[in-house]
Amino acid sequence: MSTRRDFIKLSALGAAALPVSDLLAKSQPTVNKPIVISTWNFGLEANAEAWKVLSRGGRALDAVEAGARVPESDSTEMSVGLGGLPDRDGKVTLDACIMDEHGNCGSVAFLQHIGHPISVARMVMEKTPHVMLVGEGALKFALANGFKKEKSLNKKTEKIWKEWLKKSEYKPIANIENHDTIGMVALDVSGNLSGGCTTSGMAFKMHGRVGDSPIIGAGLYVDNEVGAATSTGVGEEVMRIVGCHLVVEFMRQGHSPQEACQLAVERIIKKNPAKSKEVQVGFLALNKNGEYGAYCLQKGFTFAVHDASGNKLFDSKSNY
Repeated sequence: MSTRRDFIKLSALGAAALPVSDLLAKSQPTVNKPIVISTWNFGLEANAEAWKVLSRGGRALDAVEAGARVPESDSTEMSVGLGGLPDRDGKVTLDACIMDEHGNCGSVAFLQHIGHPISVARMVMEKTPHVMLVGEGALKFALANGFKKEKSLNKKTEKIWKEWLKKSEYKPIANIENHDTIGMVALDVSGNLSGGCTTSGMAFKMHGRVGDSPIIGAGLYVDNEVGAATSTGVGEEVMRIVGCHLVVEFMRQGHSPQEACQLAVERIIKKNPAKSKEVQVGFLALNKNGEYGAYCLQKGFTFAVHDASGNKLFDSKSNY
């Protein structure tokens, strides 16, 4: 008659008889790759372009650059690229950053007259010893490296700006004037992460204002051992908590991407409960297993996910 002790011994012997490779395979979670995720409705078109790179085995870095260039090229998009709404002086100023799986990163801020700041940011990463170039220096660098100077402030955005000047009230409406960024992170077939974000910043901001989008650790952070995160909304609130680095560190501690985004939002609320009810901030995260999550302050933040199952848009969970 078999005893419980005999059963345990037999089970142990059976496990020992399995090849080590089989045991390791059983202990490893299934990785959902490749996958790309991005902020807001325009993330669908951006994802589609990024997927062209990922689906043929391309690098995540190339995918996020290609994807981010889509809304940058859209002259009707008023929160990204040269079609964006201007600052209160009527100037369209652009910010962007990019980060690869090795921790290399590049950034531009307060850049004018260049259609693809995400590509300038990549060139800063690859061709200079620096992480960030700003203003006239960033423009000079871009022009010296083959980028063309373009006209900004089109007729539509100029008309909106002139109408705003009549009252000059700076009261951004959550999910409208301050959904100002496309942030994108991707995991490629090699299991490597990269991310990028690009924006024209807050509409009617003070001339010279720079938000979180070009700040590594605030608007974007990638750690190839753990995961990647990006953000959108009022950049000042994200910078105060170094938001995307915080999200990645929460994932390092064992939290899921969803939990990590929520914890970062709760940190913002703790810092300023009253203000957190008036503005929008959203985080989007992806870990090394291809698991993703999002969380925001106010309802209305959407994000797009493209993996082997297709390209889909989701509503983020929110605190309020």
